[in-house]
Amino acid sequence: MARIKPQALLQQSKKKKAPSKISATTVMFCGLIVVLALFFLYSTYTHRSIRSSIQRSNTDSELELQEDHGLMDLRKSDIPGYAIFTTSKGPITVELFKDSSPEIVDKFIELCQKEHFKGMHFLRVIKHYVIQAGNTDNLGNTEDWTVKGKHHGQLHASLKHEAFMVGTSKGKRDDKGFDLFVTTAPIPDLSEKLVVFGRVVKGEDVVQEIEEVDTDEHYQPKSQIGIIGVTLKQKV
Repeated sequence: MARIKPQALLQQSKKKKAPSKISATTVMFCGLIVVLALFFLYSTYTHRSIRSSIQRSNTDSELELQEDHGLMDLRKSDIPGYAIFTTSKGPITVELFKDSSPEIVDKFIELCQKEHFKGMHFLRVIKHYVIQAGNTDNLGNTEDWTVKGKHHGQLHASLKHEAFMVGTSKGKRDDKGFDLFVTTAPIPDLSEKLVVFGRVVKGEDVVQEIEEVDTDEHYQPKSQIGIIGVTLKQKV
C-alpha cells in the first residue's frame, strides 16, 4: 500500500469545506421563539393563579353568606315562639309572629324578661270587641272604638282582624307604654290602631271569661283582673 506524503495530506485538508457559520437572523429568530414560549408560560400561570384566587374568593364569600344565614336561622330558632300568660282567670297561650313583626316581638320578649307584665291589670273590657291590659290608658276614645265595633260585621275581615289577635298600641312603645290588647271579635280597622304581633292559640275560654266580667260605664272591670306572670317557650 502506497504511503501518502505529508504534502498531499495538507492539500486534501485544504480542499475540505470549513464549517458553516450560524447567521444573526437565525439567532434572533430562535431567541424570539424562546421569549414567546416563556411569555406564554407566564401568561398561563398568571391566568390560572387569578382564576384560582377568584374561585377561592367566591368560595369564601359563599361560606360567609352561608354562615350569616346560618346565624340568622339559629337566632330565629332561639327566639321564643310562644308566650303563656298566667292570669287570675287562667292561662292564655299566645303564638308570637316573630317573622312578620320581629321588632315588636323582640321588644315584647325583652319586657317579659324584665317582668314588665307581672302584676299588670286589665284596664278595659269591651264585650264582643277587645280587652286591654296595661299600666296606662292607651285605648283612646272608647266611644269611637265601640261605635266602629258595632259595624265590624259589615266589613271584610283579614287574618290580622280576626278574633283573639294580640297587639299593642301604635306610637311610642317604651317600657311603660307597651300595653296589650286581645280582640274578642273581628275588627276591620284594627291595623289603624294596633300593631298585631300574635294570636291566642290556647285559652280562648279564659279570654271570653275575662270579657264577661262586670264593668262600669267606662268599661273598667269592677273587680281586678291581672296578669300574674309570663312564660316564654319555643314550642307548646
